[in-house]
Amino acid sequence: MERSAAGGRNPWIIAVVISIATFMEVLDTSIANVALRHIAGGLAASQDESSWVLTSYLVSNAVILPVSGWLSSVIGRKRFYMMSVALFTVSSLGCALSTSLGMLIGFRVLQGLGGGGLAPSEQSMLADSFPPAKRGLAFAVYGVAVIVAPTIGPTLGGWITDHSSWHWIFLINIPVGIASLLLVQWLVHEPAVLEKERKALVRNGIKVDYIGFALVALWLGCLEVVLDRGQIDDWFSSPFIVVFSILSALALILLIPWELLRKDPIFDVGLIFRRQFGTSCFVMLAVGMILFGSTQFIPQLLQENYGYNATWSGLALMPGGVVMLFLVMLAGRLTSVIQPKYLITFGMAVIALSLYHMAHLTPEANYSTFAWARIYQTIGLPFIFIPITAASYDGLPPEKTGQAASLINVARNLGGSIGISMATTVLDRREQFHQSRLSEHIASTSLTYQNTLNAMTSYFNHQPGGAGDANSRAIALIGQTVQTQASLLSYFDVFMMLGVIAAIASVLTLIVMRHVDMNKSHAG
Repeated sequence: MERSAAGGRNPWIIAVVISIATFMEVLDTSIANVALRHIAGGLAASQDESSWVLTSYLVSNAVILPVSGWLSSVIGRKRFYMMSVALFTVSSLGCALSTSLGMLIGFRVLQGLGGGGLAPSEQSMLADSFPPAKRGLAFAVYGVAVIVAPTIGPTLGGWITDHSSWHWIFLINIPVGIASLLLVQWLVHEPAVLEKERKALVRNGIKVDYIGFALVALWLGCLEVVLDRGQIDDWFSSPFIVVFSILSALALILLIPWELLRKDPIFDVGLIFRRQFGTSCFVMLAVGMILFGSTQFIPQLLQENYGYNATWSGLALMPGGVVMLFLVMLAGRLTSVIQPKYLITFGMAVIALSLYHMAHLTPEANYSTFAWARIYQTIGLPFIFIPITAASYDGLPPEKTGQAASLINVARNLGGSIGISMATTVLDRREQFHQSRLSEHIASTSLTYQNTLNAMTSYFNHQPGGAGDANSRAIALIGQTVQTQASLLSYFDVFMMLGVIAAIASVLTLIVMRHVDMNKSHAG
């Protein structure tokens, strides 16, 4: 294949090599989420201030993702990819050596710029290096990085923060980044046809779509700020959030006609209006919401309501990651023989059922219960991610693979931000609701409340030194129990919300996504 990144080498080696950097980048993102409290403490910052460590990365990552396909065509795919790996690695070192919050945020911006260029370049290399019939298996190898890394992240992040300094969550990127650069330089090939296209582009004069880039940056950058800061700043009661929401909406309204009318758009909006690719982006958006939302909130639930430390809350996700490792290759093989729409529908249905199961756990749930609940959920993920990644390129001309890879990753990352933002808001609002409703049952006129209060007061009266304030301690314990139950119920509401999203995506995929011509794929 003339556009292959393998050259004369085995393309499976290339698939493994180019997945290393994305594994590093996705792993780093999930680890940073776990370690945020430790970072805040280490840099003498408040929890609110330290959240900019995450926001700054998401904003810069979102800005570079949609234009990375264009940058790759201008700079050269391999060269752009190596520049992205190098920037991510160097900025990781800067993050690790940061002595102030401002310094850390600055390096996180650079890290986001580097990380945003990785996944689109890798996916376009895979799409060009494998015929359609083998893309499912190729993306299965890549899927190990994108799907399994968020599962390992909380476990590794928990262990690091429990046993060492937060600086190590960034230092572990250095050897991985260096290894990736060396292997890519040695093994990855820059196809002559791509270099020819790049030189022709340069010779004809590079027409930079400055307005398009500015609109993309304003749209996604402001949107990420709104999603990440919305709940913290009380959404639209904050002038800051209102202004950024208006800027994001105006930028999107202007962006669509501007890019559609341009001959050489920096952001190919037209791809979204293709039925197959547009559906793929929607499903990937839902996958991001579910994957990132559940991965962040399961460890949080275990730490806040079940008394787990960071290490053990991460370990509860580990069995699901192991199961995915085995299922990823199976999903890759099935993608070449079963219509992707059916695999995606099946995967979404499994996730919807698993989240429904998680929404009905009990306060007595143990480690085994959570490990199995996560396994049920992760069974469906490979049957979504692998087929949707492969199906998204169906019917696209080869020169569009770079832009397509950028957009599909924008959908995944944006979905993750939306999912986490929605889940955070639902968690907070529903906890207030449940606490209010449960408190109605502890009125002084309630016979059940009086019996419980008397029983607890009697218990504390028999404890050493408890006779003097037994009644106060009993009232405090009842209040704490109500708060704990309200918190637990609010987490269950989050899981139910994500389950409903999965169910809707399952039905829409079955209805809207068209069939892929499997005979053509095998012929390709």
